[in-house]
Amino acid sequence: TKQKKRHMGDTKHFCPVSLKEDFVLYPGLQEHAAKYKEKIYYFSTSEYRDKFLKNPEEYVAHNEPLQAPPLRVCLLGTHGAGKTTCAREIAVKLGIFHIQFEEYLQELILPKTRKKVGPLFDEEHEEDDNKIPILSEELEDFSQTMTKTETGKSKQEVELTDEEKAIKANLVDNAELPPEILDNIVLDWWKKEPFRSTGFILDGFPRTVDEAKYLSERGLCPDVAVYIQLEESDILDRLFPPRLKKWKDRQLKKKEYKKKLKALKAKIRV
Repeated sequence: TKQKKRHMGDTKHFCPVSLKEDFVLYPGLQEHAAKYKEKIYYFSTSEYRDKFLKNPEEYVAHNEPLQAPPLRVCLLGTHGAGKTTCAREIAVKLGIFHIQFEEYLQELILPKTRKKVGPLFDEEHEEDDNKIPILSEELEDFSQTMTKTETGKSKQEVELTDEEKAIKANLVDNAELPPEILDNIVLDWWKKEPFRSTGFILDGFPRTVDEAKYLSERGLCPDVAVYIQLEESDILDRLFPPRLKKWKDRQLKKKEYKKKLKALKAKIRV
């Protein structure tokens, strides 16, 4: 074993071409191995092996050791498992970025939708005191103007690009995000600054088998993948009380609104 270690290349069992070009520690395979200056190098693909053999000096260490990429963590778990809380703590302690995947998707379409979308946000629209009718014949004109304005706003909201529609469908109906859209989002975290040299903890991605396959096919390897597992009863105890309070507050506001509306209608009749 010691002799094998002495004869392995600078990147050990990781692919030197993936490290140089993609800044990713991608495990090499024995079937894609090559020997250079009495040292053995493993490669992720046969294409990368051929690329190495054409110009080996570009991918080996010279005066200084090769720089390893920063820490990249994928933190997984069901809704309510505490991923975001843990991710924030880890990001602060390790000095890396915290990326909350679904929150990032919300931010991408928020300028168009003007509000967050999805099952957690699809609650009944809270009534606003400003919508209570005014005591005059101008009420009809006012309401018509407001209706036109709201219709114009709603038209603006639905004018989404194909990419934005796919993101909204993912947040609302859990529809799969196509690889070409993931390319526009995920690749930057591995390949562009400041994430490339600082590292990150990716909270809530990958969420499905297809998304995990996507990372594999693109050669985007996290150094660590952590899955937080909890009992359903623990998650229920954590999530139910605040949701119940929110529902009670909303019901109380609706009741107060109806009461005010009824009083104003009575004044109009008088």
